Amino acid sequence: MIEKGFELGLLTPKPPETYFRETVAVIGSGPAGLAAADTLNKLGYKVTVFDDAPSPGGILRYGIPDFKLEKNIVERRINLMKAEGVIFETDVLVGADLSFRYLQKHFDAICLACGARQPRDLPAPGRDLEGILFAMDYLTRQNRAVSRESQPHVSDFTAQDKAVVVIGGGDTGSDCLGTALRQGAGKVYQLEILPKPPAERPGDAPWPMWPIILRESHAHREGGERQWAITTKAFLGNGKQVQKLQCAKVEWVDTPDGGKTPQEIPGSEFEIEAELVILAMGFVGPGNRKLVEGFGLALDEHGHIKADDNMMTSVDGVFVAGDMTIGQSLIVHAIASGRCAATGIAAYLDGKRS
Repeated sequence: MIEKGFELGLLTPKPPETYFRETVAVIGSGPAGLAAADTLNKLGYKVTVFDDAPSPGGILRYGIPDFKLEKNIVERRINLMKAEGVIFETDVLVGADLSFRYLQKHFDAICLACGARQPRDLPAPGRDLEGILFAMDYLTRQNRAVSRESQPHVSDFTAQDKAVVVIGGGDTGSDCLGTALRQGAGKVYQLEILPKPPAERPGDAPWPMWPIILRESHAHREGGERQWAITTKAFLGNGKQVQKLQCAKVEWVDTPDGGKTPQEIPGSEFEIEAELVILAMGFVGPGNRKLVEGFGLALDEHGHIKADDNMMTSVDGVFVAGDMTIGQSLIVHAIASGRCAATGIAAYLDGKRS
């Protein structure tokens, strides 16, 4: 399905005399939204990108640290798109500042590309203590601070001189670890519930299968301590602020259905000092319930927005791209999905025109 977005003929820019009258609204300016908008614009459609953030770029601007993706690269691409005719409307919240009815009335097609915004939580005792936050909140605040964006009514969650624990061993967790180190954290731990993977490709995963092997980012080489096969049982504090984590070691045991599940090892409990806890355990869906319900969109069994082969949702003329439909994934997958949605929109509008 995604490969359709790379059909070279469809991505060839249209000459000015072949521009269409149809207008397309793209909701979200992350990698999927930018890819969809760029492709549609080159195909000759009038594209407006809406985003609720102060500046376009989505996770590219607000979720990824500068040490991994410098923002002048994002700015350059967006400025090129503006020069080519794409319109960006920021600080616009669809469903509040702009109604769903307005969008459907004034645009010939709509593409939703808001990403996976519902983070996986850890509902353990003490979760309501202060000093526990989701990874995207932490990274967004840091990126806005680095860019000197105004952040009214936002508390200071700096890691300076603090004991920091990042729960989650993926790329986002690595970004949080690197950010905490740059903020001057006293010490940083990264906990992962999965067992430590092997350093080399296992025999049961020959090429071209994706191997589960130990991967180390540059952030890991800068400092911090990684711990594997660890579960967090409770957040401990003084009644207001988190101070420690109660953890335990786990082993992964076979289940009757052929899978594996973590099982706590008796007597393995321990505590870790934690003045700042960052939850980086992935995402469980698009999260924007108002957007989903406002358009009346159908969801699949995983809570993602359903889409057909052309990336159109259950609502005629409303398309979806990126993590909202494919689930949490890589940026390159979001870009491919955005291009695929753009070709689906083009086919849809071409069919209506004829």
